[in-house]
Amino acid sequence: MTDSAMAVTSGGLPGWLDPVADAARTVRPQQLSRFLPPESGAGRQSAVLILFGDGERGPELLLMERSGSLRSHAGQPSFPGGALDPEDGDQATTGPLRAALREAEEETGLDPRGVQLFGVLPRLYIPVSGFVVTPVLGWWREPSPVGVVDPAETARVFTVPVADLTDPANRATAVHPSGHQGPAFLVESALVWGFTAGVIDRILHYAGWERPWDRAKQVPLDWRA
Repeated sequence: MTDSAMAVTSGGLPGWLDPVADAARTVRPQQLSRFLPPESGAGRQSAVLILFGDGERGPELLLMERSGSLRSHAGQPSFPGGALDPEDGDQATTGPLRAALREAEEETGLDPRGVQLFGVLPRLYIPVSGFVVTPVLGWWREPSPVGVVDPAETARVFTVPVADLTDPANRATAVHPSGHQGPAFLVESALVWGFTAGVIDRILHYAGWERPWDRAKQVPLDWRA
């Protein structure tokens, strides 16, 4: 895709996405996570696509479930995304935008021409894998068919209604055997936790969509997680 196609624009978004676009412009890294990129610049640059669409039950998010055979984050629900390739370009400008769309196309079959990028969140860090992640926000202006492209990488591609993500009955605190705790969502026969759940949790909060939920409700994670 050309650099002109990599523009981040908020014009023409549905009104319900305005709070997300507004939050993306003002949120600070420390408000999203306590895991921030190393000051040394270490870490592998990557990007994820946080894609909002308008589904049968209203606003929804596109997620995928990683293959259980992968070395990293096996079986975990996640946003489409991955490491930047040299051909993605400058990691400080359009590189993450291009990488997010490229990876989403490779993993889900998404047609990137139907996606309007409307925001970029601050870079975050995943200590367990050493990835420095740029979350890229997109509006699925022209939906295209999606599904598993490579079963060796992806087990499932699915959408989750935002209404289900904000439903207190679907929310819990995930407890890792290491003792680390974080938000989790039980949706679409999946347990969304870790980095993905943390970002969703913060988006719901700063967009003003969050509903009170029982943070004492715990879900233990398997030791292999």
